[in-house]
Amino acid sequence: MSTSASRTRARATVADLLALPDDQRYHEVIGGELVRKTTPSGEHGGTQAALTGVLFDPFNRRSGGRHPGGWWFLTEVEIELEPEEVYRPDVVGFRRERVPERPRGNPLRVRPDWVCEVLSSTNARNDTVKKMRVYHRCEIPHYWILDPREETLTVYRWTREGYLTALLAERGERVRAEPFDALELSVGVLFGDDAEA
Repeated sequence: MSTSASRTRARATVADLLALPDDQRYHEVIGGELVRKTTPSGEHGGTQAALTGVLFDPFNRRSGGRHPGGWWFLTEVEIELEPEEVYRPDVVGFRRERVPERPRGNPLRVRPDWVCEVLSSTNARNDTVKKMRVYHRCEIPHYWILDPREETLTVYRWTREGYLTALLAERGERVRAEPFDALELSVGVLFGDDAEA
């Protein structure tokens, strides 16, 4: 007869993730479970690349000068938020005033100031429910969700009670999306529209 202890699986932690061979370590630890990230679609990869392209030049630099600056950006890095919560967000940002040097190591153990997840059909629930709860618990100030299928941008702002929806936008709109509201953003550029000259 089995006991409840024998039926309960051990919860995965960062140690389990780090034990995977490097060429197979495209995983996250979500709620104590090793979850393999799926291979991104062209729509997902294009949206992720477009977002990085839009934000990198004006913001990934020291503050001052003709660009706003003040940020570090990284893509697809492992971030240990808690021992049983280790994620690979699509794009993350760190304010240079709080993190003076570009974060190093693997996994990173520095809390981001901004996270963006690009939804895929197989990961939407993780990004919009499970990971979002942990991002809130860890007090990540800004969380963006980009949905390539619906061609929408949702911007969340941290509050004690939960994330507040600060902005909902779709292809065809131009917005100022916090925390990068110094720049007007064409939402369509994130989903394949040409950047304006």
